[in-house]
Amino acid sequence: VFHGRILARRVVGQETRYEVEVKAPYRHRFPLVSREYLWVPNTCGCPALREGGEYLLMARRHVNHEHTLNRILLQDDGYARPWTPREARLVREAARHC
Repeated sequence: VFHGRILARRVVGQETRYEVEVKAPYRHRFPLVSREYLWVPNTCGCPALREGGEYLLMARRHVNHEHTLNRILLQDDGYARPWTPREARLVREAARHC
């Protein structure tokens, strides 16, 4: 779970790739750098993220069996909500209990 700002969007085959500036990680099982690519399958029911928008994102690290693909993937069971100070506070509080 992290707060990110969308810098760019590009459709690549059956997926959309977003370049994201990581503003603040809240809970993570893998390290994040200041700029990441977030991949979203075009079949995902997720709303399109707009460039310049800030979001609270819950995604997972996806590594294929051959270990040739290592990326952050937003799946149907993840979420992307517009970032607000209230959302950030709720996530910080929840992270303390998990």
